[in-house]
Amino acid sequence: MTPRYNLGYVWTISLVAAMGGLLFGYDWVVIGGAKPFFEKSFGLTTAASIGWANSCALVGCLAGSLVTGALCDRFGRKRLLVASALLFAGSSVLTGWAGSFGAFVAWRITGGTAIGMASTLSPMYIAEVAPPHLRGRLVAVNQLTIVIGILSAQVVNWIIAVLLPFPGIADVEAARAAWNVAYGWRWMFTAVAVPSLVFLAGALVVPESPRWLIVSGQSERARRVLARIGGEAYASAALADIARTVSHETGPGAISSRRAVAELRALLDPAVRGIVLVGVALAVLQQWSGINSIFNYAEEIYRSAGYGIGDIMFNIVITGTINLVFTLIAIAVVDRVGRRALMLAGCAAIGVSHLLLGAAYAAGLQGLPVLVFTLCSLGAYALSLAPVTWVLIAEIFPNRVRGAAVSAAVSALWTACFILTFAFPLLQRTVGIAVTFWIYAAICFAGFVFVRARVPETKGRSLEELEEDLGTAEQLTADR
Repeated sequence: MTPRYNLGYVWTISLVAAMGGLLFGYDWVVIGGAKPFFEKSFGLTTAASIGWANSCALVGCLAGSLVTGALCDRFGRKRLLVASALLFAGSSVLTGWAGSFGAFVAWRITGGTAIGMASTLSPMYIAEVAPPHLRGRLVAVNQLTIVIGILSAQVVNWIIAVLLPFPGIADVEAARAAWNVAYGWRWMFTAVAVPSLVFLAGALVVPESPRWLIVSGQSERARRVLARIGGEAYASAALADIARTVSHETGPGAISSRRAVAELRALLDPAVRGIVLVGVALAVLQQWSGINSIFNYAEEIYRSAGYGIGDIMFNIVITGTINLVFTLIAIAVVDRVGRRALMLAGCAAIGVSHLLLGAAYAAGLQGLPVLVFTLCSLGAYALSLAPVTWVLIAEIFPNRVRGAAVSAAVSALWTACFILTFAFPLLQRTVGIAVTFWIYAAICFAGFVFVRARVPETKGRSLEELEEDLGTAEQLTADR
């Protein structure tokens, strides 16, 4: 009998978890609009100091993703969602009103820890509560909220930097420039405290992941959650499937005994090592495709193309809008077209767009061509690597190591993002912006080859079915 899913409940708890993605997106990208102002406020002039200011949060992202795997396996998904909401709220205000560059860096790293936690927890939680036929779409909703967070940051930055009125002042532009350096960038960071409190309220009322409850020996609580999702018959079937894949590790001691060393050994087990390496490679590919350089250094990229500050901030809003539109398309098609096809198309399209963008810079073109090619790259990314990587990371790992494996993949993602973000100003000043984008293009084409050779199709199957089908490294390519 086909289960009668409580879709309103499933969507509600998934959207609450996905609020972590919204905060992740805002806190991650807000720095792109604040960049020209806090650099002047703190007197940053060297490529190294600018790169560190823009990438320091990623140290926290890495730390957050590293600890989250072990902590969420011990304490559950829900408690960590609450903790990440508290970190978002506190760090955003303290970053905005930092009195020194050292304090700014410290609080950016703290905010990055919240990003690392949310980027690990939100897709994992959604994948564990979603019915199989909706899992791709619901996990992709997490990417949608990331994109909404990105666009929100870009719109807030634009309003604060460009649109705020200065009545009664003769030289409005000079007054606005001075205010942005003194205060505007501070309010850009502070604004994220409001959605952080909304996320906190939601995280306090969502249920715990039923898969974690079973592993921790709380089967009756898990049954109640599953029954609310799909009814008693669905709950019984899901309980049996989950219990079969985790039967060797249930009970109160199973969670408390998982320490970092034990989890590392589990990830190195030949039966799961190949799957973990695929997840790590996908995470690195998503970052080294180069798109986050466009987000984090948009002001520099568009300034190099001849745009003034007002047009730059408006162009940044356009990039966020394109990102949102193509993410909505991805959500609509990911469970029909499939993960693998979208990844292949995305790698190819981003690579071609980067080639053309590099050629535009090499030819000295300014204005519209640069904007068009960056929008093509962003659209292709939003349709493919951005949402689908998170979907695959959330669903390809076995139940018994999912927390640690997702944590490892997300840690690799943030490590790759740090390298990308820190290196961009150095690459721009050494090899030039054209060659920089050609390097990104080469990585995208290499990613196409990797996805074609190693990434399976996963749509339409339960997490337990995937575990059985993808149980060894050798099986990964069997269902291409």
